[in-house]
Amino acid sequence: MVKKELFEKIKELLIENMETGGGKTKPAFHFTKPSPGTYPYQFFWDTCFHVFIFCALEENEMAKSHIRSLFALQREDGFVGHMIYWNRLKPGRWPDFFQSLPTYKNLYKSHMSALIQPPLVAMAIERLIQVSADIHFLREILPCVKKYYQWLADNRDFDGDNLLSIISPFESGMDWKPSYDEVLKFNDGKANKKLFWKVIWVDVRNFLNNYNLKKIRKQNYFQVKDVGFNSIYAQNLRSMSRLCKMLGDPGAKGFNTLAQKVEESILKLMYNEEDAAFYDCYGKDNKQLKVITPTIFYPLGLDGVPQNIVEKVMEIHLFKGEEFQTPYPIPSVAKNEPAFNPTESIYIWRGPTWIVNNWFLYNFFIDNNYRREASQLARCIEGLIEKSGFREYYNPFTGEGYGAKDFTWAGLLLDMLGKEEDK
Repeated sequence: MVKKELFEKIKELLIENMETGGGKTKPAFHFTKPSPGTYPYQFFWDTCFHVFIFCALEENEMAKSHIRSLFALQREDGFVGHMIYWNRLKPGRWPDFFQSLPTYKNLYKSHMSALIQPPLVAMAIERLIQVSADIHFLREILPCVKKYYQWLADNRDFDGDNLLSIISPFESGMDWKPSYDEVLKFNDGKANKKLFWKVIWVDVRNFLNNYNLKKIRKQNYFQVKDVGFNSIYAQNLRSMSRLCKMLGDPGAKGFNTLAQKVEESILKLMYNEEDAAFYDCYGKDNKQLKVITPTIFYPLGLDGVPQNIVEKVMEIHLFKGEEFQTPYPIPSVAKNEPAFNPTESIYIWRGPTWIVNNWFLYNFFIDNNYRREASQLARCIEGLIEKSGFREYYNPFTGEGYGAKDFTWAGLLLDMLGKEEDK
């Protein structure tokens, strides 16, 4: 598939999945559905991915309108939910009902969920400013984004170690991630209905607690410090510092200092020297959840991670190890983990290949002069699109497409190819 054809197909996909509305007496919205049937809402980190794709498509105004829409219902305290129900007030899947505050008002107006997703928005805005040089837009949106990151620091750093805790498996963006099984007291390895009800019960308990974070923290039935989530947090704090600097905002120093503290805690609490891996952790003692997933690589792009650790993790788990070596990498769980299942299932993120893991690893490769490895990942995604189209996830051995159709994440390939050309 030539790049021009790919460019046009991805552009057509995003336009087909786009929704616009509101205005006058209602908040205006403009967003792209990750998939028109399966995921018809505005999702937080999906919107950030779409901004990267729009920048690659040279559709900067669309990127701006998507960011404005993301913050249109922001609470006064800075909170932004992981799903925004624009003009579609009933959840498409019944378990989603428990991810919003239990109030009758949600039945009658557009509203947000009560959960969060990986805080990728600062990096998305930084990319947009890089390509558009629109300082006026930055002045407009920066106060909202500062309030959002302040809310995260104030409300989700439960233990005062500068790491954020998630209160539901759905907050990491990697639903059913097998490293959470230990916290859920699920010991069967392969996913089944028992796991389904254990995960749903977490959201039900949050719902019954009215998403009161003090109560949820005290009861401590699911609180995880996810290494992928916190690595994204640290990266975005660095982006926030740079965005503030562009406007001469005094908050730049504070964001940079906080990023350093987050990185120090990731190294101290999440890195296992013996295994040469970064693990999620939980509990008062920050017990490491020793399951190998691609998020062991997410901290490698952080400023505070020493080069010798970067090289050791890459050598053991990617370059010389067998854990992630498949024809269509990288699987969402190491092949030798008991939970590994490369086929289609409702228990996603337990084996199939997801574009976003390749994208994060690609960014590390391209920034650290692993040009050959970066190119291989990009070619892999191109091959998946050619073979199976725009699907939610793929079989790492056969490339067969699974899950939602007309799914937008494969469009991140354009961002990758653009960075490849820049280098």
